[in-house]
Amino acid sequence: MDADLKALEEKITQLVQLCQSMREDNHDLRQMLALAQDAERQLKARMQQAQVRIENIIDRLPEDVL
Repeated sequence: MDADLKALEEKITQLVQLCQSMREDNHDLRQMLALAQDAERQLKARMQQAQVRIENIIDRLPEDVL
């Protein structure tokens, strides 16, 4: 009986440790995702600015060049 309780206690301890580890991993992944999403927003904004600049340059080209 004591051996069964000891084994159960060890399994519960392992489960608690696993849950804590997964919680920490989840937190880290959420931070990484937020950083990646922010970088994506910045990149999209820069691409939009570049597109506008290119369109402005094209609009200023003489017709015979196009």
